[in-house]
Amino acid sequence: MYVISSDEKNKWIKNTVTSSQKGTEIIIGKEKGKPLFGWGCCISEICAAALLEMEENEREKAFDELFSEDGCAFEYCRLSIGANDFAESWYSYNETEGDYAMEHFSIDRDRKYIIPAVKKAQERSPEIRFFASPWSPPTWMKFPKAYNYGRLVQTKENLKAYAVYFRRFLEEYAKENIKIAAVCPQNEIFADQKFPSCVFDPKELESFMCCLADKIEGLADLYYGTCNGPDPYSEFGLHGEYLGYLMQNEKLRKCVKGAAFQWNGKYAVMQAKEDFPDLDIIQSECQCGDGENSWDYAMYLCHLIHHYTHNGARANVYWNMALKSGATSTWGWKQNSLISVKDGKAVYNPEFYMMKHFSHFVKKGAVLLEVTGEMSSNTTAFRNPDGTIAAVIVNPFEFEKTVTVGGESIVLSPRSFNTVVI
Repeated sequence: MYVISSDEKNKWIKNTVTSSQKGTEIIIGKEKGKPLFGWGCCISEICAAALLEMEENEREKAFDELFSEDGCAFEYCRLSIGANDFAESWYSYNETEGDYAMEHFSIDRDRKYIIPAVKKAQERSPEIRFFASPWSPPTWMKFPKAYNYGRLVQTKENLKAYAVYFRRFLEEYAKENIKIAAVCPQNEIFADQKFPSCVFDPKELESFMCCLADKIEGLADLYYGTCNGPDPYSEFGLHGEYLGYLMQNEKLRKCVKGAAFQWNGKYAVMQAKEDFPDLDIIQSECQCGDGENSWDYAMYLCHLIHHYTHNGARANVYWNMALKSGATSTWGWKQNSLISVKDGKAVYNPEFYMMKHFSHFVKKGAVLLEVTGEMSSNTTAFRNPDGTIAAVIVNPFEFEKTVTVGGESIVLSPRSFNTVVI
């Protein structure tokens, strides 16, 4: 057994502090759930630019730290179909009004930063897979005609054309040897926001997803989401009104392979697992903080991973891969990131180490293990395909904590992440 630990002062050190005294016992039990797809982050335009514009040595090291086996080894990542709120400016792949045949569709904008960053990731993680969603349809398909706010206009020719838009995205990315494993019809289906967005009610989502299922068949899986609700402050949950409603459609019940949850979707994921256990669940985006990149927030996100994995998530995807120091979204929100780029150098933030404590040790195909004992809510354990057990244990306290795992006792420093490999 060996242990790697990180706390606020010391990151990624081999923990050799053992104890002859038996500590709080962590009992690791049987397997539960489905094998993991992996861990990852979102490669958006501003994030890709932050890394690609660094000097060569820093850039290559940063990509190594994120995607190589010696680093985070990310292998299940997210792309946006057109602009997200961390694009340098808002865009779609076709702003030619009335082009229902998608003759003017083009991914050329992505060739500046996003595709080069994906290629860098592929060099280090050849089996990397991606899922994708749009933040907004082309503006001419919406009312009002704007990237932010509004809805997709629900005409037959519009629905069909927007489904073709998805297919063209999959085909054009495939020409770049970038495999998109799954698509979601919309980022945050409940969000009518000042950033690129598009609201769908259940019937609108059903109509579009039925069109989309036909157009992407054989190219990518179709997922529900991304789901950013229900609102915990509302009297009635939206889970049954959306996913439950969609799954009453016989066609969608056969075609929808998974469900993606983020933000307030954390309240719906438990219901989805209970009602539709055959669906593949992913955490499509972690919550993104306020740009302070604090140790406290990293600890919160670690518990969020615990919540999602214990509710069936086969993948946990971080949001901002990298940001220039002080950078904001196109609508003015400072957010956290795995890496901050300051004066051309990479600064590895607390959430980088938190994610690495999982992704470096817990491999694709790993299966979640039951854990019992009073530290079970602070422990997330997996059995890897090679038979090794990797358990991420959080010491949330302001004091040292002795735990016993697999018959051996180790001392965990205050407020620390610890990966035990058995």
